[in-house]
Amino acid sequence: MAGRNILVTGGAGFIGSHLIDSLLLQGDSVVAVDNFNDFYDPAVKRRNVVEHQSNAHYRLIEGDIRHDVTLDKVFSGAAYDIVVHLAAMAGVRPSLDNPANYFDVNVLGTQKILDRIIPHAGKTRIVFGSSSSVYGGRQGEFFKESDRVDQPLSPYAATKAGNELQCYAAHHTTGLQIVCLRFFTVFGPRQRPDLAIHKFCHLIDEGKTVELYGDGKSLRDYTFVADIVSGIEAAMTYKLPGFDIINLGRGEPVMLLDMVKALEKHLGKAAKVVHKPMQIGDVPYTFANIDHARAVLSYQPSVSFDEGVGRFVAWYLKTQSELRSAV
Repeated sequence: MAGRNILVTGGAGFIGSHLIDSLLLQGDSVVAVDNFNDFYDPAVKRRNVVEHQSNAHYRLIEGDIRHDVTLDKVFSGAAYDIVVHLAAMAGVRPSLDNPANYFDVNVLGTQKILDRIIPHAGKTRIVFGSSSSVYGGRQGEFFKESDRVDQPLSPYAATKAGNELQCYAAHHTTGLQIVCLRFFTVFGPRQRPDLAIHKFCHLIDEGKTVELYGDGKSLRDYTFVADIVSGIEAAMTYKLPGFDIINLGRGEPVMLLDMVKALEKHLGKAAKVVHKPMQIGDVPYTFANIDHARAVLSYQPSVSFDEGVGRFVAWYLKTQSELRSAV
C-alpha cells in the first residue's frame, strides 16, 4: 500500500536508512528524525541520507526525541499512519559506562514519542524496534516471544525490556496499536562501525589485531538488514491484534570464530586473533524462534550468513575506496 504518511525515528541510522530507501521507492511520504549524535562519526549517518534528501516525499528533522521543540516540528502536521520508532542509544558495552544516559534517551525518549501519538490512537500504528538482548543470558535453546525477559544483563537490555512494557501500558490504557520487533544481531551495508562484523572487517583489512572475547565459541543469530526491513514492512500492514511482540532473526546462530572465517574468506586476508576474557554484559548465545513471524508476517529470511557477509565486505571495500579518493 503506497502513499502512506510515515515517521521513522533514528531515520539516518543503519536500519532506519535502509527502511527509508524501501519506503520511498514505494511512494510513501517519510519524515525522518535523527539527532546525529557523536556515538560514532556523524558523517557516517549523513552519508546514509544523502540520496533521500533529493526526494520530494522525504523530510529530515534534526533533533532529539526528548526535546519538545523537536517533537513540535515532527508532529506539526497530519497524524502519521505509521510510526517506526528506531531512535535509541544503542550498544551493550557502552551502556555499562553511562547507564543513566541510556535510560534517559531510551525510556524517557520513547515515552515522549508515545505521548505525542496517543491522541491519534485510532489512526496511527507504532512499530517499535526492540532487541534480542532482552532475553538475557541463555544456553542451548531458542528464544521465544513468550519467554520471561526479566533478567537483562546490561543497562541497554534493561531499557529495551522497559520500552516493551511502556508500549504495552500505552496500548492497554489508550488502545494504541503497537507491535514490538525484537531484532537479532542485524548486519549488512551501513552497519555501525562499533559492531563486530564491521569492526573486525576493518581490523582484518588493516592488518591489525582482532580481539575476541571468550573462546570464540559464542553464538549470534546474525540477520541481514534486508530481511529485517522486510519484517518491519510486513509489521506495518499485518492484522495486528492490538499489541504484539515478534522476533526477527534468521534462526541459524553462527559461532564467533566462523564469523571471523567468513570475513577472512571475503576479504582474502587472514585475521590476527587475540583472545580476551568475556566481558560483563555480553550474552553467550542468541537464537531466534521465528515461528510467530512466519505465521503472522509471512516472514522468511532469504539472505544466508555467507552471502550477507559477502555483500557487507563488497560495500565496505567500495566505501573505503570512495573515502580515500575524496581525500
